[in-house]
Amino acid sequence: MKKKLLALLLTASMLTLGVVGCGSTQTTSDNSDQTTESEAAVSDGSTETEETTEDTSTDLSGTISLAGSTSMEKLCEALSESFMEANPSVTVTTEYTGSGAGLESLAAGSIDIGNSSRHLKEEELATGAVENVVAIDGIAVITNTSNTVTDLTSDDLAKIYKGEITNWSELGGADEAIVVIGREAGSGTRAAFEELLEIEDACQYAQELDSTGAVLAKVASTSGTIGYVSLDVVDDTVIGMSLNGVEPTEENILAGDYLLSRPFVMATMGEISEQNELVQAWFDYIASEDGKNVISSVGLILPQ
Repeated sequence: MKKKLLALLLTASMLTLGVVGCGSTQTTSDNSDQTTESEAAVSDGSTETEETTEDTSTDLSGTISLAGSTSMEKLCEALSESFMEANPSVTVTTEYTGSGAGLESLAAGSIDIGNSSRHLKEEELATGAVENVVAIDGIAVITNTSNTVTDLTSDDLAKIYKGEITNWSELGGADEAIVVIGREAGSGTRAAFEELLEIEDACQYAQELDSTGAVLAKVASTSGTIGYVSLDVVDDTVIGMSLNGVEPTEENILAGDYLLSRPFVMATMGEISEQNELVQAWFDYIASEDGKNVISSVGLILPQ
């Protein structure tokens, strides 16, 4: 009996140990799974944190400074507004001082970008300035809406500006003196206009004005006037004259049929790749689809 009782007790003890053992094994397995899930969660969290930190570190901040062509005001304002909207911590400042003055400021190191509405001259390139063409602009010849002469040959236009044709009646119009309006010395629009017509230093201006807007307003308000402005500012307050029978339109400029067109240049000292992060980001934006849309929206032509 004693032997049977001891055997029964021994069997019960072994069964108890087996149950506890199985429970411990299951608990350990659950803990391992939980630990693995926890580690995965921590790992995922760390990855998200690193990505967030990386994104934040690439945010742009600071100021980009431009100066130069008054003809580029509409373009620069539109690009600046759009770029700053996309980069709230960046400020873009632009002064409209004329192409020559803007390039002088660039050479002096006082600005990041020099705006020029003409190709750079040899002496400007010699300073280390690099010509970056961002758009193509047409130069429109405009006259007062009362004028019946709406088409000129390039030869007649050159003679008007050289003072060799002085009355509209000589061109089939009214007996009225031609009032020749132009831009100030140093203006990129003037330089391009005179160069394209091959009349540099030969013009006889009745009045020289210091901005595109001023020329437009003067011609719109004064009978007998003729002037030249950037194509994108022409509106119904003036007549955009045809040259050699060709109207000043984007299609005609791209086709090479319209005589008066010029580049809009954003010059840098050295290549774009050598500029600071902000300036490089500015040019990247101009080359993007958003930037191209801005350029087109202000009536300018994308470089080919």
